[in-house]
Amino acid sequence: REQIKQLIGIQLQAPALLPLLNVEEILKLFTSFYRNSLPVDKLLEMVALTESRKVLSKNLSGGQQQRLSVAMAMVNNPEITFLDEPTTGLDPQARRGLWSVIEELRAQGKTVFLTTHYMDEAERLCDRIAVVDHGKIIALDTPKKLISGNFKESAIEFEMEPVPSGELLGSFPCVTSASVEGFEVILYSADVPKTMGAILDYAEKNKGNTELRNLHVRQATLEDVFLKLTGRKIRE
Repeated sequence: REQIKQLIGIQLQAPALLPLLNVEEILKLFTSFYRNSLPVDKLLEMVALTESRKVLSKNLSGGQQQRLSVAMAMVNNPEITFLDEPTTGLDPQARRGLWSVIEELRAQGKTVFLTTHYMDEAERLCDRIAVVDHGKIIALDTPKKLISGNFKESAIEFEMEPVPSGELLGSFPCVTSASVEGFEVILYSADVPKTMGAILDYAEKNKGNTELRNLHVRQATLEDVFLKLTGRKIRE
């Protein structure tokens, strides 16, 4: 058990920090728990906390606490790192900075178990993705194979007020499935021109009673895969 602890690092979803110690003191404390550890200066640089090294942990912002929690998981330069939603609460710049850290771990041949609700993050960082629903793995594959295996169609997104019934949307030409949330509609189409034509015809026939907004086409994403497999969108 002690040997395993020397090889792994864990970052919990909710940071549990010592409020009266500063960032540098916390990292020094954690390095003392391991036979081998990274220099504190390197850890601070990895998570962009060098300028906050003397700040008490209780005075850190939520995003800074999250980055410190990640640094604590990496003090022993682990072979396997478990990161539980590490980028939650981070601004876009800090988020991408942490992505670079994870990508560097991958480049070194280390293993990272990443839990995330951000599909763009999973698609960029992960070699394999497990889709978990109610505690069970319902799909496991590479990002590309998860998408290609579940969708040959393109996604047509738009807003319409009032929204037509699901039965009507599903009757549009070449629509294989439809998703409605509020006024937002996603139609998955095997023939985009035919489906688009039907959408525009419907909007024109109901002109004055129906408003069509933000109509665009995109390729299927991991978000679509999650929606198809679980029947609901990801929520924080």
